[in-house]
Amino acid sequence: MSGDLVVAIDCSTTAAKAVVLDRDGRVLAQASHALATSQPHPASHEQDAREWWSATRAALVGAISQVDAARIGGIGVTNQRESFVCLDDDGEPLRPAILWLDGRAQEEISTLGTARVHEVSGKPPDTTPAIYKLAWLARHEPDVLERAARVGDVQAYLSLKMTGRWATSHASADTLGLLDLQSREWSPELVQLAGVRAEQLPVLVPAGHSLGLLTAEIAAGLGLPGPVPLVAGLGDGQSAGLALGADEPGVAYLNLGTSMVLGVRADDYVWDPGFRTLEGMVPGTYTLETVLNAAAYLAGWCRREFGTSSADGAAGSAGTAGTDGTDEAAQLAWFEEAASAVPVGCEGLVTLPYWNAAQTPYWDPLARGAIIGWHGRHTRAHLYRSILEGVAFELRLHLGRLEEVTGTRLAVIRAVGGGARSPLWTRIVADVTQRTVQVCSAAEVSAAGAGALAFAHLAGRPGEPTWPTPTGEDVEPDASVAATYDRLYAVYHELYPSLRDAFAGLARATAASGAGKQ
Repeated sequence: MSGDLVVAIDCSTTAAKAVVLDRDGRVLAQASHALATSQPHPASHEQDAREWWSATRAALVGAISQVDAARIGGIGVTNQRESFVCLDDDGEPLRPAILWLDGRAQEEISTLGTARVHEVSGKPPDTTPAIYKLAWLARHEPDVLERAARVGDVQAYLSLKMTGRWATSHASADTLGLLDLQSREWSPELVQLAGVRAEQLPVLVPAGHSLGLLTAEIAAGLGLPGPVPLVAGLGDGQSAGLALGADEPGVAYLNLGTSMVLGVRADDYVWDPGFRTLEGMVPGTYTLETVLNAAAYLAGWCRREFGTSSADGAAGSAGTAGTDGTDEAAQLAWFEEAASAVPVGCEGLVTLPYWNAAQTPYWDPLARGAIIGWHGRHTRAHLYRSILEGVAFELRLHLGRLEEVTGTRLAVIRAVGGGARSPLWTRIVADVTQRTVQVCSAAEVSAAGAGALAFAHLAGRPGEPTWPTPTGEDVEPDASVAATYDRLYAVYHELYPSLRDAFAGLARATAASGAGKQ
């Protein structure tokens, strides 16, 4: 096999994708297969882990069939983070996998989420790290952890299926919340707290190194002429950052997708409520990430719930709230155009975008969304723009704490994701933060990061990829609106502290009435 191509796997929350890349990062073929998520209770989010492999296999077969398979020298992998599965002795799931966005473990977060756990793992107490959901299993389904021969992340499961080796990368495993990030080993203290056993956990492999060779049977089933290495990759967030060149000082990666994730490189280990600390994009470094779990999700919610009955004739009219099958693209176009005509600052309408609780820097599962400043001139277009501005204000809040702790100004934000395709939203982000936003045109950036690591491994430089930074449009901040946004940000900055007690009161009130119970 010539090895001038690699296949990158991206097993995300919604789909498994396979992308064939050449040495210049060009996409030669790709295929994907959807993944289903179940929600057996309001706070629960689960998947059948067997589908992680079946969907990945289908995507691999589809992508490899489009090229000369003899040219493929290796397979890289990236994946959804924090999600985990418990397997029996035969490698079969004992129960559905529990996902990163699952919120069942609030009691465990409250009782176990100490400063000590944060210091060792780098993860503030929150719904996403698996450690609290593992503790929930130990309390509510103890037989599962007792019977489990293996407990691990998505990458470990794919490695087991493809190579027969129970192994994963530090940069995928660390989001389980069981890793001592300074020693880069499983923490006996955290493992015990979670209620798991050290022997259940996968072997740790540095990103960019081989997890193992594909078995002959798997290689043949994928259409490859022989086994190739499966190269350990990063979690999907760091992988996207690597592909975007955010391992450079002063550069941040921004995924403005369903959630908003901002990440930067740090050479030294630091931990703070203002971010979560992860294994780095390159060996020996760390990644500092901020999170908001309602970005494009919230914009989509607004379009869906307040969309017009006629997307092509709605401007300036009262319209009809709700949806009635109007084309989603037409709705998006109408809201973008209408919101673009709304003045900067939405004539005093400000949105706190905590529809899915507050993450960085407050980590408050009881927080909820709030919109203040309504008056009679406000329309749905004002609401929509206020949501886009609210997410941008939240990003400014995150940037401020990151820069305070690291002492490094982030001058450039490299943006990808569905929200980054909105010229209005990227303009708002640039203006609110007064930073250059580079809207990167590359697709499948998480897969691109996995591909870069695979090529580096084949070249004998594991963990040291060289890859061209994606190009795109630079959106420069408009200094003329800076003062307006500064004044509004001062109001925004005080909203959550002012409403914290009210959010807790609402939680008590709904709990007393029985609302929200599983």
